[in-house]
Amino acid sequence: MIATSDIGVFLPTREAMVGEGWTPRRLIDFAVRAERLGYASAWVTDSLASTRVEPLSMLAAAAGATSRLRLGTGALIPAYRNPLNAAHTLASLDLLSQGRLTVTVGGGFPRSADREFAMAGVPMKGRFAWLDEVVALWRTLWSQPRAGSFHGQVLSYDDLPELPLPHTPGGPPVWLAGASPSALRRTARLYDGWLPYPPDPAEFADGLAMIGKHAGEREVTPALMATVLVEPSPERARERLDAYCEAFYGRPLAFLETFQLYATGTEEQVAERLRAFVDAGARHILLRLAVLDADDQFDQLERLAFLTEGA
Repeated sequence: MIATSDIGVFLPTREAMVGEGWTPRRLIDFAVRAERLGYASAWVTDSLASTRVEPLSMLAAAAGATSRLRLGTGALIPAYRNPLNAAHTLASLDLLSQGRLTVTVGGGFPRSADREFAMAGVPMKGRFAWLDEVVALWRTLWSQPRAGSFHGQVLSYDDLPELPLPHTPGGPPVWLAGASPSALRRTARLYDGWLPYPPDPAEFADGLAMIGKHAGEREVTPALMATVLVEPSPERARERLDAYCEAFYGRPLAFLETFQLYATGTEEQVAERLRAFVDAGARHILLRLAVLDADDQFDQLERLAFLTEGA
């Protein structure tokens, strides 16, 4: 159990494309099972270059199959979508889910996202200003059905569409993924929540303190992404996690864990690792299950459900 923190889980939309035993129905069953086990939320990732089920389509399917589970993106890359169409889709998702949507956005990483931004026709340079302005446009459309126009430094529209208003007044909460000093300042000023994955609780606490310093009276939800794997044998757990990293990223665990949060070993070891981040201020912990095959994903989902008890 991780007291005082909601526990969410990532829907394995990419793992389903490379693992064994997956069908579209089993992906939806995964969301349903997560809700029944007591998980607070289900999340999806985004990419143009690596095969996965399209994230907003996945959330629409999950919205129809669940009733309590909060649904989120972690993180959506707005550059990959037309801003107006994305605003319409997200407003519709919030309506279909009756206000259960959280939208985490990101600007991608240099080098690793260059190809994807080129595909989308959006330059990497200046992408953060573009990202912030897209979110401002969304909020305008979500709160003013007859806004008419929008003119920013990057985006300019003389004629805005009239969209259905989201279920959530003003639109779903929008979080930012990122932990650079500039990302922390932007989170504090412009976003409703923060979703990083630092490997060190002290780093998380420092980032949260900086957000608090710049946020003033604004409330910013502190969340955390963790890649996890539970095994009775810690040695076997680390071997399996290393194999997952090689399959998923083409990089070993020893490299990735220097800048991403991984938690592995027995139930108590995983809980202890995550508890340190709760003590540092995390209030939502989102688990990515570090296995590929469907049966293994469902097994890990069951094994880690103990974290939701009392959350």
